Amino acid sequence: MERPEIPLPQLHAFVVLAEELHFGHAAARLGIAQPPLSQQIRRLEDKVGHALFSREPGRVTLTPAGRELLPAARQALTDLADGLAAARAVGSGRVGRLKIGFAASLALTVLPRLLRTFRQRFPGVHLDIHEMTTAPQIAALHNNTIDIGLLREPPTDETELGFKTVLSEPFVVVLPTTHPLAAQRTVQLVQLADSPFVLLPRVVGPQLHDQITGLCTAAGFTPQVAQHAVEWQTVCALVEAGLGVSLAPASIRRIRLKGVAFRRIEPSTARTRVAVAWRKNDHNPLVTHLLATVSQDPPERPSTGPAWS
Repeated sequence: MERPEIPLPQLHAFVVLAEELHFGHAAARLGIAQPPLSQQIRRLEDKVGHALFSREPGRVTLTPAGRELLPAARQALTDLADGLAAARAVGSGRVGRLKIGFAASLALTVLPRLLRTFRQRFPGVHLDIHEMTTAPQIAALHNNTIDIGLLREPPTDETELGFKTVLSEPFVVVLPTTHPLAAQRTVQLVQLADSPFVLLPRVVGPQLHDQITGLCTAAGFTPQVAQHAVEWQTVCALVEAGLGVSLAPASIRRIRLKGVAFRRIEPSTARTRVAVAWRKNDHNPLVTHLLATVSQDPPERPSTGPAWS
């Protein structure tokens, strides 16, 4: 049996009249004249196929059919109001789920403050955090697996993604404490020419990998890569084990390993860029809110670790 479609104004008029049991009072509450109210009720009764109100001189009462309909009508109006409120909340970006990818090293710099600030401003938004390197983040943005990326050295040939720099930091040399250069406060890059290197594989961060190898090339040598590691924590551990040296963002100094020394490099102008990334055609208000949070509350220059020794 086909269900009749009942306009919401008819349900609203029915509920108000059921509560007032007086056409004049109900019409005033609805802000309409009494004849239009009577017409709304008649149309609803025609759809139901039974009278909903008993009309007697000076008295209006609900019929059995009206009493049966009243709870369902109230629930329908409540559900609609709740749905509208939820839709407005999602549409304004006050609630919802935001999927964020981040490079592991950013947990040492911009990530904690950014997430803390965003959660304070939008407590109803659930943050779904995924740790991944730069190249996987770019792929995840393209296939909608994440909404926002926080990465190092974004690609320069992207047309569908937007990037905004949130931090720039210098590089440091990562050495085993047993390395002869660990006794120096500053290391010339050319002094690393004969040392094996531990580097991130190019596939996980092409721009950062090329930047590091480019610094070596500019210093007059090609780095001898002895080991690859995806995360900076692992890079430092392999350096501590004596498998090589590395160049890393200065914030990596926050990784405390007894057998690792971090030293300034010369030339000292080389810096690595941290950026927030998003799809240019994404109109998700949560993305807009996070980008606004980055702009309104830019990350402070991070403390990069213990004092230089």
